[in-house]
Amino acid sequence: MSELRFVRMGFGAEAVDYQVAWDEQRRVHAARFADEVPDTVILLEHPPVYTAGRRTQDSERPLDGTPVIDVDRGGKITWHGPGQLVGYPIQKLPRPVDVVAHVRRLEEALIRTCAEFGVTTTRIEGRSGAWVLGDPVEQRPALGGLSLDFDPRLDDEEFDPRLNGPQYAPSNAGQRREDRKIAAIGIRVAKGVTMHGFALNVQPDNKWFDRIIPCGIRDAGVASLAGELGRDITIEEVLPVVERHLRDILEHADLKPREIVRTPPDPAVRPPDAAGMAPGSRRSA
Repeated sequence: MSELRFVRMGFGAEAVDYQVAWDEQRRVHAARFADEVPDTVILLEHPPVYTAGRRTQDSERPLDGTPVIDVDRGGKITWHGPGQLVGYPIQKLPRPVDVVAHVRRLEEALIRTCAEFGVTTTRIEGRSGAWVLGDPVEQRPALGGLSLDFDPRLDDEEFDPRLNGPQYAPSNAGQRREDRKIAAIGIRVAKGVTMHGFALNVQPDNKWFDRIIPCGIRDAGVASLAGELGRDITIEEVLPVVERHLRDILEHADLKPREIVRTPPDPAVRPPDAAGMAPGSRRSA
């Protein structure tokens, strides 16, 4: 069992500028690597900001030139802002780091948090985060009065919801009864210590997501606890629940290094000779 420290950095009128929080992450990351502080989870709200992970494509950014902060985490573009609880777990893990196991632990804490408020969420294979599942395609309402057979997303891999009206907007995925992400995860691991983390949509204005392709996913949308519950809910209500589940999962996790599977050499392939060339080969002049 390892100690876990929580730092509530700022909420509401004291929401923390993204660059300030990023600098603080790096400071705590360095201190954790040096064993000067215990594993730490920074919790906060941000003023409205778009951030883009390393895999973000230009075609997923705002069309109107809205500024985007490029960051060193994994994943793609997302939005942070009021009504969204952001958490940055800075945790030292055994090397080689099992990144997937770390993401799964964060997902589990978020899934348990949503369940405690009466919202059932799950994982979707190949897509990180916590998701509210939609109805089967054949049971969803038609878009714009058209049959789902004419839904352009079914056949057009480059379909762009930013250009096709509110009926395709990510913020309206719940009305369309589609899969929708309620909590996003994007992390970085440096020197065996994690950075960045998760964003749980408590009661944000999800229309902010309509200006981008959230997480690069064109065939699903976004959700919030308030939207799924049909009532107001505050960060203050959710904060202690998230802390409790993070503490329960992260402090009691059986941390193991990533298992490396080595492929045995193929006996049919002849190794190079002492000069570094395969027998019978010639070094070019």
